[in-house]
Amino acid sequence: MQNQPHLTDRVALDRNRARADLQDAMFLHALAQDEIQDRLTMVNKGFTRPAVVTGFPSVWERCVPNAKIVADTEVLALETGAHDLVIHAMGLHWADDPVGQIIQCRRALENDGFFLAVCFGGQTLHQLRASLAQAEVELTGGLSPRVAPMAEIRDLGGLLQRAGLSLPVADTAPLTVTYESPWALMKELRAMGEGNALQNRLRTATSRSLMIRACEIYVESFMKNGRIPATFELIYLTGWAPDDSQPQPLRPGSATNRLADALGASEIKLPK
Repeated sequence: MQNQPHLTDRVALDRNRARADLQDAMFLHALAQDEIQDRLTMVNKGFTRPAVVTGFPSVWERCVPNAKIVADTEVLALETGAHDLVIHAMGLHWADDPVGQIIQCRRALENDGFFLAVCFGGQTLHQLRASLAQAEVELTGGLSPRVAPMAEIRDLGGLLQRAGLSLPVADTAPLTVTYESPWALMKELRAMGEGNALQNRLRTATSRSLMIRACEIYVESFMKNGRIPATFELIYLTGWAPDDSQPQPLRPGSATNRLADALGASEIKLPK
């Protein structure tokens, strides 16, 4: 794989994850697991050699029975063609090379193997990002990296195609959670293991005045009914390792029936 610019400070990310509260702060992971298990029940296929790529092995080991659990490091510990299911769980937003991660998962699949990923999308924490940015511009005249940049659904869907997966699908499930204050939100983010681990983050402590101003902006701009909302957008990606048994697209111009006939509608000729 080509060298990629480093988005993530891996040492800081591992430290943040090691400090996570795995008992009381993993509700988003629990929701993602429930959704993945529901989706797997809708797939007309049994899986006997699954693998899960995650930064939280003790949380995700119960998602799929007898799955091989591997860390979401730059090079994944997956053997070529060894699995009929690979799940990438809640880590793509920290990947320096997300398409490289998906390509490695694709290579680990046998023909007609299933890939499923869940990660945070671009709308995640947009309220917090906007409040921090406005406060920093007001007080310092500049901006520094504070929240990991997260891809939009269209971009993530494109990664599935670039990775060579068939029948790619990307869909989103935004969730709004409310908190007593921005301080409570930031405390829970740390408990989730989702603190700032960006490579280019400031290495000095953020001034208290900046954080107080950001919280004021958050409350002024977003508070409703005495609580502040925080958006978490979970994006789900699915695709299949190519196989001759899968449905194939028809060659353009090869249709034998008209759409108007299928719809029972009258065809209107366009003026030339």
